[in-house]
Amino acid sequence: MNAFPVTRLALVLIFCLFPAVLLADALTGEAEQQATNWPAIIMFALFVAATLWVTRLAAKRVRSASDFYAAGGGITGFQNGLAIAGDYMSAASFLGISAQIFASGYDGLIYSTGFLVGWPIILFLLAERLRNLGRYTFADVASFRFAQPPVRVFAAFSTLAVVTFYLIAQMVGAGQLIKLLFGLDYAYAVVIVGVLMTCYVLFGGMIATTWVQIIKAVLLLGCASFMAFAVLAGFGFSPEAMFAAAVEVKGDLALAEGAAPADAASQGLSIMGPGGFIKDPISAISFGLALMFGTAGLPHILMRFFTVPDAKEARKSVLWATGWIGYFYILTFVIGFGAITMVATDSSFLAADGSLRGGSNMAAIHLASAIGGDFFLGFVSAVAFATILAVVAGLTLSGASAVSHDLYASVFKRGEADPETELKVSRRTVPVLAGLAIVLGIAFEKQNVAFMVSLAFSIAASGNFPVLLMSVLWKNCTTRGVVAGGTIGVVTALVLTILSPAIWVSVIGNETAVFPYSSPAIFSMPLAFLTIWLVSITDRSGRAATDRAGYPAQKFQAETGIGAVGASGH
Repeated sequence: MNAFPVTRLALVLIFCLFPAVLLADALTGEAEQQATNWPAIIMFALFVAATLWVTRLAAKRVRSASDFYAAGGGITGFQNGLAIAGDYMSAASFLGISAQIFASGYDGLIYSTGFLVGWPIILFLLAERLRNLGRYTFADVASFRFAQPPVRVFAAFSTLAVVTFYLIAQMVGAGQLIKLLFGLDYAYAVVIVGVLMTCYVLFGGMIATTWVQIIKAVLLLGCASFMAFAVLAGFGFSPEAMFAAAVEVKGDLALAEGAAPADAASQGLSIMGPGGFIKDPISAISFGLALMFGTAGLPHILMRFFTVPDAKEARKSVLWATGWIGYFYILTFVIGFGAITMVATDSSFLAADGSLRGGSNMAAIHLASAIGGDFFLGFVSAVAFATILAVVAGLTLSGASAVSHDLYASVFKRGEADPETELKVSRRTVPVLAGLAIVLGIAFEKQNVAFMVSLAFSIAASGNFPVLLMSVLWKNCTTRGVVAGGTIGVVTALVLTILSPAIWVSVIGNETAVFPYSSPAIFSMPLAFLTIWLVSITDRSGRAATDRAGYPAQKFQAETGIGAVGASGH
């Protein structure tokens, strides 16, 4: 594979950045465009140059489908744990959770907790079995003992649905972030992300994607650690003093707005208690279910377990990832409360109406400015954008693999596709997905896309997770059961989300929602499990007998690793 086009693309992209800066002008939309941030532009250009150099090196090592899809199975548990953390710690985590804590205090932890507690499920139920049974995609595991075409068709379309909604949210987030942080035009930002993610995946495959995610994880963890350290240092490393100061600030702000002293004190203390973010218990439980079990069904996360050489390294991956992710979410908690004490009290970070300058998600960015001035602000801005690049690279590779490996090679070619042709199909899919992401990202610029992330997790929790769990752990599961249950779970999640307030009221404009809850997972996920069970136990076909007879062999390989695909040699 000739790597020189990557170098030329790096030069093109760097030269594209500066005309974009010059052409940036005022935009209307959800976010307020800021003045050009040159430190951020320079650091972002350095990050792009470094990661494209990594991609150039990775391109030399991509010689087979295994290298492209799974990095040849040669990534260590520690490296893969960092890469998973880099794939999982998105800009929504860094900016969104800290902003939610800045606004609501303790309640922002519902995101941190929900995102984190899914990992023990993966560790104890899935990680080892995924590595022992799979090759490139989670469909390899789900269809291990079943009829290949129907299960892989479901898995491919479920993967593409999750990837599409996740990609739209990331692309819109990228455009809004760059408009906020760099002063660039929204469309330029979306196109830059699309071109970069194409470079990473097209030339370097999983090897380049892995190292981009590792670099991003190290930068983000280092950046967040410094911010949290600086905040705590201002309070003598006493979290109690920090919380007390935040309560006092919130109370003073309420007093300034005209609240009575008793009410102001109550409002200040409210940030240390739950209940202000999601008040409806059914929505809270459903939201938590989607976050917890959706993690165990995200295709771009599950795909990472095929990059390690064996099940032992897969378990190590989850342990390291859980540690890094948990540590990161603790940091976001400190950053959010630090922003209350250092940003909410500084008028230079506030608009005329008292809101955050630049939008509600800017709390962590303004905190970076308060801590380290323009230089550190530029660094944090570049890291925030780097988080999106790493996530969209993993999503794109996951979508391309579903098309080439699950649909083309396993369904259309019945498992007899030439590996080189399969690889060509995957590479041709990458720019198609990138183009689709750019078009949808621009089309959804002014829409509230929070529901898309929620929908991605709901689909993963309602379709991929039940299919994966039942196919691996239940001996009586059948092809008809997993296809029917998975399909009903995904369709139910999709329909109920459309009928929920997030779309039916906020987007379509109706007065009241047909489905009153914020997340469908509490209904769609049990329905998927029930359908898998009911259809499987009533299935008396010859195919069902074959499916049940294949369980002992599947269980033996899943728990021993004997017969599992090994790492490719170089």
